[in-house]
Amino acid sequence: MMPRSLRQLTSPLLYRRSAGGSSKMGTVLDIKLKRANKVYREGETLSGVVAVMSKDAVQHQGITLTMEGTVNLQLSAKSVGVFEAFYNSVKPIQIVSNTVEMVKPGKLPSGKTEIPFEFPLVMKGNKTLYETYHGVFVNIQYTLRCDMKRSLLAKDLSKSCEFIIHSLPQKTKQTPNPVDFTITPDTLQNVKERASLPRFVIRGHLDSTNCVITQPLTGELLVETSEVAIKSIELQLVRVETCGCAEGYARDATEIQNIQIAEGDVCRGLRIPIYMVFPRLFTCPTLETTNFKIEFEVNVVVVLHDDHLITENFPLKLCRM
Repeated sequence: MMPRSLRQLTSPLLYRRSAGGSSKMGTVLDIKLKRANKVYREGETLSGVVAVMSKDAVQHQGITLTMEGTVNLQLSAKSVGVFEAFYNSVKPIQIVSNTVEMVKPGKLPSGKTEIPFEFPLVMKGNKTLYETYHGVFVNIQYTLRCDMKRSLLAKDLSKSCEFIIHSLPQKTKQTPNPVDFTITPDTLQNVKERASLPRFVIRGHLDSTNCVITQPLTGELLVETSEVAIKSIELQLVRVETCGCAEGYARDATEIQNIQIAEGDVCRGLRIPIYMVFPRLFTCPTLETTNFKIEFEVNVVVVLHDDHLITENFPLKLCRM
């Protein structure tokens, strides 16, 4: 819950009206945020206007504005049978919820009416606004919803708008963690018939597995030798989502994006740059809470012409600076 209520800037003197409008237009409800990118941080003020547009005067039973932030958890199909009791306990986690009456029942004039609003994004105690994140089994989302109640003969109007929360910058400076790697048949795991694999040596490095989310993952890769022609070299970004409670934990890894960094049988000894930008909304700073975790990994994938897949996995730690 919020520490203080929404400051309503809704006196009639603050309404802004403009005449006009299409003769075919019905009543339109809209939410406009002051920031074009819709990105906010804890401690800032979420502000904007609710706009009502209509050719004729609008009779209504009140206009309310609701701000909500929730974490939605769900289980993969493979986990449902394993954790039957756990499945029933995976409920949305409410981060913040606040509803206010912007306009009391009455009538709005024809044309366009704009009603300003402000929400202070300040949390109580040790609660925090998690960063917006759109995942598969974990989803963190913040929305504004405006509702206009109308008489029985007119349909109620509702409009929703998502805004983005970025977590506060990390206070301590992120220490780079460079990683050098060498991939050969002997270093591969989960291989049954190692002797049947073609011989190859692939070397490279990642500049750091501790990553600032606004900066790219960088490094380089070099194919020293390979008995079999190479078909493709790719970078695969993976999210690892864990949902858990007293009954157990369900951990699932899914692909976010796959970027090809080399095509065909690359020259031996050629340094191939590694460069991957972290996509907005589908990644967030590494997060661990009582009920869920969001982690990330990158796979370096070499596809050989005989369709052998060579994969090297690197856990990543993402932060926001």
